[in-house]
Amino acid sequence: MAADDTSLPDHPTNDQPASPASTPSSSARSTPPAPVQTPRDTAGEVMDQHHTFDRLMTARVGALTGGLSVTSIMSAWVDWGTHMMQAPGTALSLWQEGAKMATRLAIHSAKVTAGQDGPPIAKPEPGDNRFRDPAWQTYPYSLWVEGFLLGQSWWMAAACGTRGVSKQHRRQVSFMMRQMLDVVAPPNIPWLNPQIVKTTLETGGANWRRGMTNFFDDVDRQISGRPPAGVEEYPVGERLAITPGRVVFRNKLMELIQYSPTTETVHKEPILVVPAWIMKYYILDLQPHNSLVKYLVDQGFTVFMISWMNPGPDDWDLSLDDYRRMGVMEALDIVTALTGEKVHATGYCLGGTLLSIAAATMAQRQDERLQTVTLIAAQTDFTEAGELTLFIDESQLSLLEDIMWDQGYLDTKQMAGAFQMLRSNDLIWSRMIKEYALGERAPINDLMAWNADQTRMPYRMHSQYLRALFLENRLSRGRYAIGGKTIAMRDIDCPVFAVGTERDHIAPWESVYKVHLPTNTEITFVLASGGHNGGIVSEPGHARRHYRIATQQPDDTYVDPQTWKNLVNPQEGSWWPEWARWLSTRSSSERVPARAEGNRKKGYPPLDAAPGTYIYMK
Repeated sequence: MAADDTSLPDHPTNDQPASPASTPSSSARSTPPAPVQTPRDTAGEVMDQHHTFDRLMTARVGALTGGLSVTSIMSAWVDWGTHMMQAPGTALSLWQEGAKMATRLAIHSAKVTAGQDGPPIAKPEPGDNRFRDPAWQTYPYSLWVEGFLLGQSWWMAAACGTRGVSKQHRRQVSFMMRQMLDVVAPPNIPWLNPQIVKTTLETGGANWRRGMTNFFDDVDRQISGRPPAGVEEYPVGERLAITPGRVVFRNKLMELIQYSPTTETVHKEPILVVPAWIMKYYILDLQPHNSLVKYLVDQGFTVFMISWMNPGPDDWDLSLDDYRRMGVMEALDIVTALTGEKVHATGYCLGGTLLSIAAATMAQRQDERLQTVTLIAAQTDFTEAGELTLFIDESQLSLLEDIMWDQGYLDTKQMAGAFQMLRSNDLIWSRMIKEYALGERAPINDLMAWNADQTRMPYRMHSQYLRALFLENRLSRGRYAIGGKTIAMRDIDCPVFAVGTERDHIAPWESVYKVHLPTNTEITFVLASGGHNGGIVSEPGHARRHYRIATQQPDDTYVDPQTWKNLVNPQEGSWWPEWARWLSTRSSSERVPARAEGNRKKGYPPLDAAPGTYIYMK
């Protein structure tokens, strides 16, 4: 183990051997998968039992709180409240500012009530679309909106303006303050929302009857485990994930799909795609018109895709390095055996982080099978990993680890609340208003149907990912070890193509951009419009899309993200053609006859038709 690679007996690190603990069941375990190393005497055995009991209790509490640590939340509020009590000057300043706001609102309200026109005294923040309906600009709704916006700005100033509060706690308090303000926002109060009032009067309350029907249908679907309404319109293998291909290899962790060629000749170097294991791979193969897989195949590339297994309780001991070895490396072995060529390796989201680890390990071991590396919305440095870091501290990780220890995995549904709160106005409140107050089912699209097809993550792997990467940021700090040897991103010497998206809440583009810092190779960076998923599913012809692109050579001076964005002009359209051209120019000029799926003579006969079998695992 590397000198700085701290041993965590309770939370196995990426280079620890598998624990000999027994296979977990869905019920509570009598011993944890990664047992605490205590002396084998009576006192030690008692402590071990008490430790097990503590973890069971923590897991039960986590089930009640939706996977959020109450201790972490309370610590933030105590830190903020204590420092606020010690800051009478700040409190006086806030009181004075509040009095000014109240006076301005009173004067403005009197003028508007009297029929005098005037500019609004408060406007929504950029991106706040709750008040787009023209009715919000009419009396008396406009006054309620301006009063709310003034109050919102005051409370946010109170959350952020207190000295001495730790940066993490200040961010957490600001986030929680905004969540509470959203609850009392005028759009979320039926009698203050003009659209709800108007619809109720016009329909005689029929909208509420439809809304209750929608609500009870959603509750029934949640209890029975059925997918959200509308998902049935997008069956996998029939309407989604339908690009032709065959599974050419399968192990306990993944299936490897090779897609059928659509051109007579293909580039010599194939593409291997490593998707995230937190969701199903077919976000990259939705429908024919917006399938990145089909687009690449049509451009003359031989495309291979990893389809991850959906782990269950028996898979609790799968490690992050198992995903590297049995996923990336075994897939790479098969691809090179079938094609005999170097590979354009591509990783999306978590798959990109895993690919970075694999590529750095290969470089250290002088394995030169990678022609290029593409990282799509993937982070290698987690110091600014976005709003998800609000939920990552020691207390929160301990809670998640105990939940996973108890059941053997973390279900995506147990994280759904945290992801939705990051965009509560769009994912929670607007949906509730539309479906329950207005009685209208929000139309579902292919991306939403994919988003509902959730997967689980093994206890050991996810604990390692959160601690070694998210919390301790070992990869970018040169402390991530594989097989007892520290790996370094700077050892990667093949060209890198990295993609970030402007409105990414999961992997902020500024964080994705940091791949420039630990690497010492040619990097082409693309900043695309859209969010974490929508900005990637950005096919040619997609309306209102743009991107920025620039290449940095190893000897070029480093440019920070915002300066880079200001220097590089946006271009209209999809970034997909730019990537295809980049891959083509870094491929051999010679093309070869199109490759059939699999090869019986080499021991890899074609198996099930794409999308394979693992994609259907629930």
